[in-house]
Amino acid sequence: MTLTLPRPRRMPVAGRSLVTRRNIPYLLVLPALLGFLAFKAYPIVAALYISLTTGAGAMRSFVGLDNYVRLVNDPLFWTSLGNTGLILVVQVPIMLLLALLLALALNSSSVRLRGLWRLGVFMPSLTGLVAYGVMFSVILRKDAGLLNWLLSLFGVDPIDWLGSPFWARIAIVIALTWHYTGYNAVIYLAGLQSVPKELYEAAMVDGAGAARRFRSITVPQLRPILLLTVVLSTIGTLQLFDEPFVLTGGGPDNSTLTISLYLYQNGFRYFDFGYAAAIAYALTLIVAGFGFAQMRMQRR
Repeated sequence: MTLTLPRPRRMPVAGRSLVTRRNIPYLLVLPALLGFLAFKAYPIVAALYISLTTGAGAMRSFVGLDNYVRLVNDPLFWTSLGNTGLILVVQVPIMLLLALLLALALNSSSVRLRGLWRLGVFMPSLTGLVAYGVMFSVILRKDAGLLNWLLSLFGVDPIDWLGSPFWARIAIVIALTWHYTGYNAVIYLAGLQSVPKELYEAAMVDGAGAARRFRSITVPQLRPILLLTVVLSTIGTLQLFDEPFVLTGGGPDNSTLTISLYLYQNGFRYFDFGYAAAIAYALTLIVAGFGFAQMRMQRR
C-alpha cells in the first residue's frame, strides 16, 4: 500500500494576476491616459472653474458668469475679434490660392530641379515663429527696412508698415502668407500626386482643355484636402498670437490686437486669470463653431 501525499500548491507570484493577456492592452494605454488626464483634462476643467472666479491665489472668489457678461460688454474683445476675422478673411484665401498654384507648378513634369524647388518652398515653414517675426520686423522697418528700400527703386515713398493701422494689418498678412504657404503647398502636392493620371489622359482624349481638367478633375479630387487646409488655416488664424506679439504688440491703436493676444495681456500682464480663462473658452467655442460650419458646408 502506497501513501500519496497531496501536491504542494504553488504560491501566486506577486503581480502576476495584474499582468494578464486581457489586461495588457489597458496597461499599455494607461500611461497615455494618465498623461491626458494630467496635462489635458485637468487643465481644461481647472480653466473652466477659473473662468467662474476672480482674484488670485487664496483671495480667489466665485463670481459665476460675471466674466462672461463682462466679455460680451467689452468693446476691446470685439475689436480683437474683428481684427482676427479680418485677417482670416483676407489672408487665408490668398495663402491657399498661392499654395495651390505652387503645388500645380511643382507637380508639372516640365519643371526642372523639382526637388530643389519643393525644398525651397517648404523651407519658410521650418523657421521658428519668433525668429521669422523678428526677421520681418527688420525687413518692414520704415527707415532702414529692406522692403522700403526695394520700393524706393521704383519711386515709392517709404511706408510705415508697423506704425500705421492699415499697413500693420497688411504686414501681418504678408508675414503669415510667407510662412505658411509652402506648408499648404506640400499638402496640395501630395494630393495632386495621388490623382490617377488616367483621368487626365481620358479627359485629354475627350478634348478637355487645361482649365476644364482643373475644374472637373483636380478640384473634385482635392476636395477633402482643400477642406482640411481650410479648417486648419482657420483654426490657426483664430489662434493667431506670435506674429502680432513680435511685430506690433497689438498696435498701433489696437489695430492688430487678436483674441489670443488679448487673452495673453489679461492673463500675464494684468494677471486677471479669471477673465483670461473666459476669453479662452469663448475662443474655443468660436473655433469649434467655425470647424463645425465648414464640415457641414463640405457635406452639402
